[in-house]
Amino acid sequence: MTYPEITGQDLQATSAPAAAQASAQDPPTEQDPATVAPRRRRRWAVSTVAAVVVVASLTAAVVVWAPWTAPPVLRPAGLVPGLSTADTIAFRWSNPPTGPLPDKYLILSNGTVAGSVAGTVTSYRQARLTPATAYQYRVVAVRGGKRSPQSAALAVRTLTPPLSQARLQGPWTVYVRYIRGAPGGRNGSLFLQFSPVCAASACDVTVHVKEGRHAYNMTLTRVGAVYQGHAAVDFIRCGPASNSIPDPATLKFRVRVTAAAGQSQVWAATSLAGTLVGTFRYVSSAAFYCPASTFRASLAGTPV
Repeated sequence: MTYPEITGQDLQATSAPAAAQASAQDPPTEQDPATVAPRRRRRWAVSTVAAVVVVASLTAAVVVWAPWTAPPVLRPAGLVPGLSTADTIAFRWSNPPTGPLPDKYLILSNGTVAGSVAGTVTSYRQARLTPATAYQYRVVAVRGGKRSPQSAALAVRTLTPPLSQARLQGPWTVYVRYIRGAPGGRNGSLFLQFSPVCAASACDVTVHVKEGRHAYNMTLTRVGAVYQGHAAVDFIRCGPASNSIPDPATLKFRVRVTAAAGQSQVWAATSLAGTLVGTFRYVSSAAFYCPASTFRASLAGTPV
């Protein structure tokens, strides 16, 4: 069998492609910077693009899965009393330490809503209250229809007026104890209806008095806590029952308010003490007469 002859040229032609293929597969050496630099630049470019894609993906995830939520409506704090009177109470509190202001504040008095103020206001004043009475307040912040927890309670008391400002009003029972003389022969009770002549506060009063089957009216003039006045009353007659004559008496009342309390926005008298002095003048007929006389009694009364 005869084999073809391989010449040097054929060997060179055969070896050239193989050498080129080997050069393409073998990694460059340190002595080949022209090959290394382009590959490094390509790797950094690929890494930068990948990082941008990751950040964009995370941002989208945050927007989709973790939306921004409104800050909570904070509980009002720092309630302190202000200047109060016998029928008004004032107090204030602090703005929220962080976050937006509320739309408004609700004022709770003894558990019920007493009023409200704008979210820019941090004070409140309530009027037409009962004197010498304790009140409890809490404040609630409201924003966007949502309410905060209630603030801590603040206990405040209206001032106590002097007895000279007590209003004498309404029905009373007054016990009469005779000190000297006794036209009726024994101690007893009077039923009095006090009607102030003013719409509010303390002032003069008209009085309707009922004692057994006798009744009469009079006016008591006020000076501070003292009320006094008089009435002419014909409740005892002089002489025998079959032939008696009138024996009118002049009754002088002087009473002083001894205690008072707050009642439905009013500083009202709750007890009184005083005196009653009665004077009978001399009367006579052809057959008999009745001498002048005086009696005195102490008074002590309370509202019915």
